Amino acid sequence: MTPTRIDGASRPTAGALRLVEATTTRPTSVDITAYVERMTVHCPYLSPSIERGTTTWTVYRADGSADAVQAELFHAGAQAAEWLRPLIPRPHGSLRCENVVILGEVPGIEHRDLLAWPHWDLKNLYGPVGIMFGKFYAGEEENTRAGRRIPPAPVSFLPVRAAIRRRDPQFLRETPDLAAALSVHDDDGRDVFGQLPYDWQEIRTWAQRLLPSPKQSASSRAASESLSRPGS
Repeated sequence: MTPTRIDGASRPTAGALRLVEATTTRPTSVDITAYVERMTVHCPYLSPSIERGTTTWTVYRADGSADAVQAELFHAGAQAAEWLRPLIPRPHGSLRCENVVILGEVPGIEHRDLLAWPHWDLKNLYGPVGIMFGKFYAGEEENTRAGRRIPPAPVSFLPVRAAIRRRDPQFLRETPDLAAALSVHDDDGRDVFGQLPYDWQEIRTWAQRLLPSPKQSASSRAASESLSRPGS
């Protein structure tokens, strides 16, 4: 597999995220043990992943402007995805999940909005090669589609994992094009950036064109509005 050109790209925003704790199965800088145990009820793949040591966490602290931190979150997510790609075809590769944690406050923006653009960009880039991105915000209470309460996360993070072709498209009903790409994903080793310059503003402009059309549901509109807020 030819690696995506993320490491050699110019990054004027480098330093906006400070590494607190490198990839580990048992982070000590954040307390996620009880949360992970409670989440096993909602994710049937989590328990076997934990047992095999394939759920990992990398912890960062924000140290920059909103735009710079978003750019570095995007870079951290892309690094996680590229690390996972060659591992997924291996035994138990489908259970791998790398969680990108962000600590600290950024003036003028909440974590919900801070994670919105990097999450949207990454899932559109990597969905076609079978990498699924999620997002959780510290303290936010959510419900599943069936109405079951999801435990609030103790920290904000982007989970990066192998996509499950038969299951994940149902979580993308508001973005049918992305759901369709994910349902037939195939990692052929391509450079996911293709002809797209590895530049945060260029990538964000590209991803903005992929937002759901005006003929969307109320929930999808709310997501789009969150992505479009000034400073997000």
